[in-house]
Amino acid sequence: MGVPLVPGLDRRVRIFPDLGAASGALARHLRESARASARERGRFSLVLSGGRTPVDLFHRLGRSGPRSWPWRDVEVFFADERCVPARSADSNFGSAWNAFLSRVPIPRRRVHRMRGELAPPSEAARRYGRLLGAMPRPGTGEPRFDAVLLGIGPDGHTASLFPDSPAVREPRAAVVPVVRSPVPPFVPRLTLTPAALSSAREVCFLVAGNDKAGALDRTFRASSRGDPRSPASCIRPDGPTTWFLDRAAAGRLAPGAA
Repeated sequence: MGVPLVPGLDRRVRIFPDLGAASGALARHLRESARASARERGRFSLVLSGGRTPVDLFHRLGRSGPRSWPWRDVEVFFADERCVPARSADSNFGSAWNAFLSRVPIPRRRVHRMRGELAPPSEAARRYGRLLGAMPRPGTGEPRFDAVLLGIGPDGHTASLFPDSPAVREPRAAVVPVVRSPVPPFVPRLTLTPAALSSAREVCFLVAGNDKAGALDRTFRASSRGDPRSPASCIRPDGPTTWFLDRAAAGRLAPGAA
């Protein structure tokens, strides 16, 4: 059975032999997007997410010199964070900082981390939401971000938007706390909502491993409005959504999906 393409969704699928090849292609894609954005608008706002999958990508970006990237024009935000100190091994910011952000000349004032160590998590969410400001609805105004980088977990979650959770259905707020995480580490989290993640010129998903194949298949089959049971399907930017997949993750997709 083929995988139906969702009507009206600009979805681009690129399949690579392994995670290393997918990460390399995504690094080049982001570099070109950053250059174009810096030329046209004088900035490039990038949203990062955590987990193990983007670590190789982070190392590749960390090796990119100022001649290849307009680092002085880059501004970094985060899609989600665990409620732990920044130096914790579980911190999304910490992972990105060690592999990438500390190695390139992005002005430090342009790196906006979520303060996961703040208590209660609702206060941390409120502060980050205030930083971001109001999110325009897709198609109604200037997107807040130039590029959003996301992944998918085996259960289908993206950022810290878990299947059928209240955060997936949040209609107004840009950032919300997630009190209970159903996956390790079992700590509260902060996450951007679908409305915030959709306020982007483009969204890029990096997905690898056969344990993601089922979740990816369900996401591609989701309705044109998005299905809260497959949170990634609820991210609907004005521009394209590009999927960088390894062969294992793409194993259940029919040829018509690519």
